[in-house]
Amino acid sequence: MKGENVMLAVKDLEVYYGSIHAIKKISFEVREGEIVTLIGANGAGKTTTLHAISGLVKARSGEINFCGNNLRSMEAHKIIRLGLAQVPEGRRIFASMTVQENLEMGAYIRRDREQIQQDYERVFERLPRLKERRRQIAGTLSGGEQQMLAIGRALMSNPKMLLLDEPSMGLSPLLVSEIFKIIRDVNESGMTVLLVEQNAKQALEIADRAYVLETGTISMSGDASELATDEKVRAAYLGGAQ
Repeated sequence: MKGENVMLAVKDLEVYYGSIHAIKKISFEVREGEIVTLIGANGAGKTTTLHAISGLVKARSGEINFCGNNLRSMEAHKIIRLGLAQVPEGRRIFASMTVQENLEMGAYIRRDREQIQQDYERVFERLPRLKERRRQIAGTLSGGEQQMLAIGRALMSNPKMLLLDEPSMGLSPLLVSEIFKIIRDVNESGMTVLLVEQNAKQALEIADRAYVLETGTISMSGDASELATDEKVRAAYLGGAQ
């Protein structure tokens, strides 16, 4: 059941880039089995927040607790081993490798060969286009296929939680719908998801709860369905659309 246990708790997080105060004492949580989304304009601090959680940037102060582990001063490769996998903005696949080799890179921290093989099949079942192209050079895939590969690669680390950074960026509306369906399917299989998205409409449609980030602070939070009908959110992020 969703919402039983808090898997990720961020409290009073502050991040600076030099003298720029990028994240200003934000607090939020993600419970086991949820999709939680951080929405906001470009430059609001969404990606910085994800990078602080996954150890790619160091927080100045605050707490980041994941499954009972304090992540704030932990190195990124150790965080991955705890079960936190990030699908980065811009996908960042290994373009000169094949699809299969990219998936293998996702499983590099693992030693359970038999389970890894089962997870390949599970990824191919969920993302059949990757199976068709398993021997194809990843850099020759379409943008949507590369995003699928980035998600598949993250799943191969056998994570407890997926951090998704702008998965719809640069994709056609049809492919955006497909990627969001994949995210929902992955969540319905039991995966907890923290989703950072500029496409607020799509994000709020699939999320359980949402937080609105504005210039490094959380300005609103609540059930995603409620925020989707909030006049301020609609005016700022949904274009007033019905």
